[in-house]
Amino acid sequence: MSGLPARLLVVTDRSATDVPEVAARNLRATLERLLRAGARWVWFRERDLAPDARRALARDIARLVQAEGGSLTIGADVALAAELGADGVHLPGGTTAAEIAEARRRLSGGRIGVSAHTLEEIAVAARSGADYATLSPIFPTQSKPGYGPALGAAALETAAGFGMPVIALGGITVDRVDACRAAGAAGVAVMGALMHGADPVAEVRAYLARLGATSDER
Repeated sequence: MSGLPARLLVVTDRSATDVPEVAARNLRATLERLLRAGARWVWFRERDLAPDARRALARDIARLVQAEGGSLTIGADVALAAELGADGVHLPGGTTAAEIAEARRRLSGGRIGVSAHTLEEIAVAARSGADYATLSPIFPTQSKPGYGPALGAAALETAAGFGMPVIALGGITVDRVDACRAAGAAGVAVMGALMHGADPVAEVRAYLARLGATSDER
């Protein structure tokens, strides 16, 4: 699958509460608000959940995203993505060329993304035929403290040279969107501001406006 469904990738995180049922309801409600405000691409993560609980929550989110006309990417689980009829899968950092090829085989027609934390991982993803990669952390971020120092916008310029869409992730505030786009990022991925902000609707509209997304591109 070529191309990206939107310039803004919404990354899920239900960790605002420790009560599982409340967390699931809050995540669904937040995503519903974001989708109705114009967001169109959701990356379902929640990798800490037990398999059955993750499958159940992913199924609920898939119904929501599809009903709102959005595009759903499942994190790290090709089988679950295929089961739900998701639009794609997002493979973790360190993914090999063989793993990308296997994901392509099992998710025929799906969008294959890869998490990258180094330029070498970007190069591997590009050579192996991934549709896109996230590169992180571009800026300091509380959400990804264990992935080493911030790479900076300059890393996006180099990454873009591999000929594959690269999405900036990590510390991407609204006022940093322009710098990421100028450096060659095809889009931005955002978790904290959209999942835990005081006004996620206002936040998503601000990102979409800064990205210059039209109604079709959102």
